[in-house]
Amino acid sequence: MEYDHVRCTRRCAVTGRELRPGEAFYSVLVAEGATLARRDYAAEAWQGAPDKAVGWWKSQIEDRSDKRIHWAPNDVMLDLLEQLADDVARADMRYILALLLVRRRVCRLEETLQDDARRETLRLFCPRREQEYLVTVVAPNPERTREIQDELARLLFAA
Repeated sequence: MEYDHVRCTRRCAVTGRELRPGEAFYSVLVAEGATLARRDYAAEAWQGAPDKAVGWWKSQIEDRSDKRIHWAPNDVMLDLLEQLADDVARADMRYILALLLVRRRVCRLEETLQDDARRETLRLFCPRREQEYLVTVVAPNPERTREIQDELARLLFAA
């Protein structure tokens, strides 16, 4: 699955109007074939999530001088973790996302399993969903780690 999306454009996908600081808006991740795209909507143009939405959230445009990081809601991040389960090409991204979810205390590491070939798998538990996740440990090289971090930031920052 390819991920071609950017941070909030600060423009409504329907009207093209620039979103103002303090204004409420909605963000949606939409499946488009084998890719995900992000779209942002002014509150007055929002008519609900499209059929192919992977996840959506409501946020507020902040002043560009505010440098705090605002992640997408935890449920959107969990949905992405689940969606990446069958994407072998993005196993390293799923591993990094799983570590982020553990760090944010959305999931907890229950144990690390090892198969006969000495491949490691993390067994995570999410109390919020009462669900277990098995995540293969695919440690990317430092350059790829940076690419994954940038890709997740573009995908999952709220503004």
